[in-house]
Amino acid sequence: QVQVEESGGGLVQPGGSLTLSCVASGFSFRDYTMSWYRQAPGKEREQIAVISSAFGSTAYADSVKGRFTISRDNSKNTVYLQMNSLKPDDTAVYYCKADWLTQHWGKGTLVTVSS
Repeated sequence: QVQVEESGGGLVQPGGSLTLSCVASGFSFRDYTMSWYRQAPGKEREQIAVISSAFGSTAYADSVKGRFTISRDNSKNTVYLQMNSLKPDDTAVYYCKADWLTQHWGKGTLVTVSS
């Protein structure tokens, strides 16, 4: 049974940090490109970070470049998103996606940046 589950969301003050985790099971995690997406209220879902399967190459949306870091631990079937210097505009539901032969999505975790 395929499972993709995000965790680590919550309320954080502007300028603060948060680390999201995404644990996967039921498929060959190391073969999949892993991505983080987010969807803010009233906006479309956008891809913000991606990490490749083979060499761990990464890419980021301009909106998070320099502030967010994506990483993966294939031994734990887990991908992480370290988020620093958070802004109110980062408030969104954050989703994890696994992509290779098929796509697998998590249900998301809510991040709220507010004072």
